[in-house]
Amino acid sequence: MDLHARRADSFGAQAEAYAEHRPDYPVAAIRWALEPLGTTERLDVLDLAAGTGKLTAGLVAEGHRVTAVEPNEQMLSELVRRVHDVRALPGHAEHIPVPDQTVDAVFVGTAFHWFDQEKALPEIARVLRPGGVLVAMWIEPDPDVEWYAEFQQVSSSSIESQRHDPVDVMAHPSFTRAERGTFPHALRRDSPEALVDTTNTYSRMLVIDEQERAAINDKMLAFLRSRPETSNGPFDVPLRSEVYRMFRVSD
Repeated sequence: MDLHARRADSFGAQAEAYAEHRPDYPVAAIRWALEPLGTTERLDVLDLAAGTGKLTAGLVAEGHRVTAVEPNEQMLSELVRRVHDVRALPGHAEHIPVPDQTVDAVFVGTAFHWFDQEKALPEIARVLRPGGVLVAMWIEPDPDVEWYAEFQQVSSSSIESQRHDPVDVMAHPSFTRAERGTFPHALRRDSPEALVDTTNTYSRMLVIDEQERAAINDKMLAFLRSRPETSNGPFDVPLRSEVYRMFRVSD
């Protein structure tokens, strides 16, 4: 198995920790993504590569009929345990187990960079109704906050981040050009150890050996305990959500 595949498959063993420590998605970003559809009615929404349901839960809370599709059995089981009133199905972006033109929106939360775009984009187009929206969302650090920028450097591993900018989404005749929105967000952490737990759910940490992970954890804790922003009690991790929306054109 190559490194990309290993990383894509690394989350299942840490599904409970992923659900516990990863951030959710801002409601404002979800609403912005759906705004051009021009309705306040309940929509049929697909959360693709849904993981443990971080984005799924936000879509359900907004009152939509949500189908969650996730390839990893452990992640999907955690989603079912934590998020109710959702149809959960095993499946891949390259082979979506949903009939043609049956959803108004497809959301992808911090997962589009794992897809084989040449196969995934036609599949997403197939399940979307004409005029429907494809939404690629990422949660990323706020680059303007000094302590968290330094923490990113301290927490780097021998494996580079898998994050790719969504502007690398390939052009496809079934979709309009992407529109972009940016939304402030935050993750509340109760202690330095909790932020270390969050960092350990990223693939660049999951696929390294125990010795390297332990060394990085020690560096992260030392840094966080040395900073006034994070040394004591609860603190907010400064984040932002980058959102790209593209519309399904008629054939």
